[in-house]
Amino acid sequence: MDSLLPISLFENEWLRQNWLLSLSQFMEQGGFVLWWLAAVVVVYWFLVVERVLYIAFYFPKQRQSWVDQWRRRSEHSSWHARAIREGWLGQANMALNQNLNFIKLLVAICPMLGLLGTVTGMISVFDVMANQGSSNPKLMASGISLATLPTMAGMVAALAGMFVHARLAKKCNLLEMKLEKSLRSQQ
Repeated sequence: MDSLLPISLFENEWLRQNWLLSLSQFMEQGGFVLWWLAAVVVVYWFLVVERVLYIAFYFPKQRQSWVDQWRRRSEHSSWHARAIREGWLGQANMALNQNLNFIKLLVAICPMLGLLGTVTGMISVFDVMANQGSSNPKLMASGISLATLPTMAGMVAALAGMFVHARLAKKCNLLEMKLEKSLRSQQ
C-alpha cells in the first residue's frame, strides 16, 4: 500500500506536465492569435465568475435588506413610497446587469479573433507557396494548422460564452422580477 503512494504522485505529476505540454503545443500551433483569444477568454470567465458570486452571495443580502425596509414602511401607496421602490428596482437592475454587456462583447470578439487566425494562417500558406514555388503539403501544414486552430478555438469559446451569458441574463431578469414582486406585496 505504501509503495502505491509514490507511484500515484508520480503519475499525477506526469499528467500535469503532459497537460501543460499539450496546451503549450496547441498554443504554438495556433500562433499569436490564440494568445489574444486566450486573454479574452480569461477576462470573460473572470467576469462570469464575478457575476455568479455576486448573484449567489451579495445580491440575496441586498434584496433582503430592501424587502425588510419595504415591509417596515407604514404606507406603500404614496408617490414617495413608489419612488423609493422604483429607485431600489433601478439599483437592482444596474447591479444585476453590471458587466453583462461587456461579457457579451467579449464573447462576440472570440469568433472574430478566430477569423483573424484563419487569415494569418492562410497568409502563411500562401507565403510558403510563393517562396517554395510548389504546393508541398508538408510545407503548408503549419500554415493550415495556424488557420484552423484559432477558428475552432474562437468558435468553442464563443459557444460556451453565449450559453453562459444567456443563463446569467435569464437569472438576473428572474431575480429582478422576484424583487419587484416582493416589493409590490403589502405587509
